[in-house]
Amino acid sequence: MSRLSIRGVGKTFPGVKRGAAPTQALLPVSLDVEDNDFITVLGPSGCGKSTLLRLVAGLEQPSAGTILLDDAPIDGPGADRGVVFQSYTLFPWLNVRQNICFGLREKGLPQAEQREISERFIAQVGLRGFEEHFPKQLSGGMQQRVAIARALANDPKILLLDEPFGALDNQTRVLMQELLLGIWERARKTVLFVTHDIDEAIFMANRVVVFSARPGRIKAEVATDLPHPRHYTIKTSPEFVALKARLTEEIRVEAIQAQH
Repeated sequence: MSRLSIRGVGKTFPGVKRGAAPTQALLPVSLDVEDNDFITVLGPSGCGKSTLLRLVAGLEQPSAGTILLDDAPIDGPGADRGVVFQSYTLFPWLNVRQNICFGLREKGLPQAEQREISERFIAQVGLRGFEEHFPKQLSGGMQQRVAIARALANDPKILLLDEPFGALDNQTRVLMQELLLGIWERARKTVLFVTHDIDEAIFMANRVVVFSARPGRIKAEVATDLPHPRHYTIKTSPEFVALKARLTEEIRVEAIQAQH
């Protein structure tokens, strides 16, 4: 049984100015995300991949189609979905532990249980010793670790990530990819991950969903049958290079299309 079922979902935004034509961001798309899947959504800028993620998060409503999570329709945000954006979206007045515990407090969990859960995820994302630090005292990579820990601490059914490492320098980005993939390999959380980086899409995923230029539609689905646990050196393997060549061509065609 699919954990997430996207059925004929499209999105059209009204014109910004009075009388302006509406913008079709997303053609009807259908996608099944199985329990424990790690799916990356890859496509050129402005192709609707982030729109799809926001629809699954319940932050936008579809113009057509339905989205089901464990057979229940999504009609708004909920604690069953953990969302991580490119901007860190931490509460600047809360320290690391307090940010991670935010959803747990909202659920009314006892403080001892909050502390136990936060300790576990602080350790998983490598932030021991920084529990009392505030966001402004942390690097971008560390802030994104807090955001990921906060999302995971709430024990969502699915984790939704919208270009979470896009604002990081290349070396930090690679380390964050390894960190998140390592957490997934241990916990097998269901993940939908949006990116425009081909290497990232291949390295992270079981399956890469390729979007066309806007209005977005699913152009291809490519399985990444690479062994786990994955080490960064796999990026130079013949299998990885072949996948990259195929996806580069798919995206190049769409990027050219988007310019016209």
